[in-house]
Amino acid sequence: MTLEERKAAARKAAFIARKRAYEARLPGQAGRLSEVLAGYRGVPVSGYMAIRTEIDPLAAMAEAAAYGPVGVPVIEAAGKPLSFAVWEPDCEMIEGTFGAWIPASGERMEPELLIVPLVAFSRGGGRLGYGGGFYDRTLELLRAKRPTLAIGFAFGAQEMDDLPLEETDQPLDLIVTEDEVITPKR
Repeated sequence: MTLEERKAAARKAAFIARKRAYEARLPGQAGRLSEVLAGYRGVPVSGYMAIRTEIDPLAAMAEAAAYGPVGVPVIEAAGKPLSFAVWEPDCEMIEGTFGAWIPASGERMEPELLIVPLVAFSRGGGRLGYGGGFYDRTLELLRAKRPTLAIGFAFGAQEMDDLPLEETDQPLDLIVTEDEVITPKR
């Protein structure tokens, strides 16, 4: 089986696990994420607007916005790194690429901490995304400029032991689930 076939099979299994976790979710799913972000008050943060069955970081983003700038990713074009639009609770949103909502203002910011959505993760800090490479390119670019923290946010059910990864895959510094905070051992 090729690497791409292994990734496709892993994504399929992870999407099923994520959907089940989403359907069984309880209120307060971003509580642990809020606890982690409290240690980084004032640091420019990027969150994301949850789509489909992704775990929702919105409550933690709203809390972080009281202490410093918060942005959400904007897909500029295929094969390019993400940019980040300034987000505030209750700001006007418009539909962006791939159906992700983005702030209408268009004002940009550069995060030093990214809350990263994912399809699957490993305890070693591996992340399997949707396959576009947007976060890998973006993290590589940001980490070349300054220390940049990548926090994977997912349901615990999205954990996989043996993720098919490539050298270009950027590692997660922390993984936060609805139940725990995982510090990868590398």
